[in-house]
Amino acid sequence: MDRKDLLIIMPAYNEEKNIQKVLEQLERPEIMSIADVLVMNDASSDSTGRLVREHRSRMVTHVYGLGYGSGLQLGYKYAVRRKYKYVIQMDADGQHDVCNVPVIYKRLKESDETGRYPDVVLASRFIEGSSDFPVPVVKRVAFALFRFMIRRATGRRIADPTTGLQGLSRNAFSYYSQYNHFDDKYPDANMIMQMLLLQFQVVEVPAVMHMRTDGQSMHSGLKPVWYMFRMFFSVLAVVFRIKVLRIDEGAGLKNVEGI
Repeated sequence: MDRKDLLIIMPAYNEEKNIQKVLEQLERPEIMSIADVLVMNDASSDSTGRLVREHRSRMVTHVYGLGYGSGLQLGYKYAVRRKYKYVIQMDADGQHDVCNVPVIYKRLKESDETGRYPDVVLASRFIEGSSDFPVPVVKRVAFALFRFMIRRATGRRIADPTTGLQGLSRNAFSYYSQYNHFDDKYPDANMIMQMLLLQFQVVEVPAVMHMRTDGQSMHSGLKPVWYMFRMFFSVLAVVFRIKVLRIDEGAGLKNVEGI
């Protein structure tokens, strides 16, 4: 199998009801011609691993559960070592429509008027051109809070600060792959804040997303409330680390692999 310059990283935990359909969509010629697919199987106890092996995707299976963030970071390390130029991370539950992949990939390769290319492309549910996506009240409050915090700290308005569908340049995922540069539990608005403060180039594109139809989300039940409090303090910690302690200041303007 010829390696492409784009790697799609898809964390999966007990997604037997959803992942087969996603993998079938990723095997469409328009996707297979531009991307390799890596599934990070987080010690699933169902048939997730067997279903992945029936497809053309590559898979790393964790012996025990590492969590969503750690799975992504291992995927970034894989991408660094295999010398991919771009990464797109997406979920295995079917919420992230595969039609977004070419859009994100194209944007990663487009420079702005200054000649600079994006480091992080956020697929947003809440900008013009996005599909309708219903959001519960608790999450709407969280989104509004994180938008406010990001704007106060960086001057940037990010419409969808918790989107998990993202494209990354080699500079961005090389930075994420290093120790203490990525949240191993819930990488979300805190990581967007970090990349903006470090002067990585962050842009948004409209996205097509769907509600989960099967299985259980990692933000189900009362988890969104705990998530909101944890993320609030995590965002504050990022601001303190970069704006006060000045750790890695300006990293987005450097060749991260050379750090």
